[in-house]
Amino acid sequence: MSALLASLAGLLVLAGARRGADAGESVTVSAAAELSELDRLKARGLLDEAGWTAARAEAGRRILSAQREAAPAPAGAGDRFWVLGGIGVSVAGAVGLYVLVGAPGLPDQAYERRVDEWATQLDALQPPQIAAVVARVVEERPNDHQALTMLGAARFEAGDPIGAASALRRAVAVRPDDAQSWARLGESLVQANGGEIDGDAEAAFAQALRLDADQLGARFFLGEAALGRGDTARVREMWLPLIAALDPADPRRTDLVARLPAAGAAS
Repeated sequence: MSALLASLAGLLVLAGARRGADAGESVTVSAAAELSELDRLKARGLLDEAGWTAARAEAGRRILSAQREAAPAPAGAGDRFWVLGGIGVSVAGAVGLYVLVGAPGLPDQAYERRVDEWATQLDALQPPQIAAVVARVVEERPNDHQALTMLGAARFEAGDPIGAASALRRAVAVRPDDAQSWARLGESLVQANGGEIDGDAEAAFAQALRLDADQLGARFFLGEAALGRGDTARVREMWLPLIAALDPADPRRTDLVARLPAAGAAS
């Protein structure tokens, strides 16, 4: 493959040089034809001496100007061998560097084979690898609620909130009474939307809270959405139970208490 690519590169270089030479040759051919035509017109008596002289002079000026514009850069007879030799040296250097620092004998590691290996060492995996392993489980058991929620959590931790939301939508479709899955779906949608709490996310949080009033994360986001709308009563409804549930030393409680007056509520 390296030899083929190098040959193609050399062919492109030489083809470009050839196009420059062809341009100069085409100007020379057209100039000779124009001068010959003037000579024929004079011979047939269609041009007098003065007209023929003036026409040849004007044609000569145009031809010289065109030749200066189209003339290719001067090149020696052996330049093509230097160009091809340079390309060959570059390819040889690249191959040599790969032999020194690469692994030419390493067999191909297919993605499925890597997932097989990851499945045997779960304790040492990163979130994207865990998500790949769990995704295989979900393929085998598409209606496994636990596997779907684990996939959603792994994708969320791996920085893939859209993939997490997709998995969690399937999870709540399998078990629509699972409040925690609804709350996690809402968080994934917020993350996927750049931190904005849109209508889908708010609906997911509201469903989580309907199923379980102790979903504190859902309370926080619903209060945040209400704060953005200026709905003071809704903010108090969501955040006051959340403040009461948090430890007095928790900095999150302090932040919520400080933000309540902005909604017109007393702390």
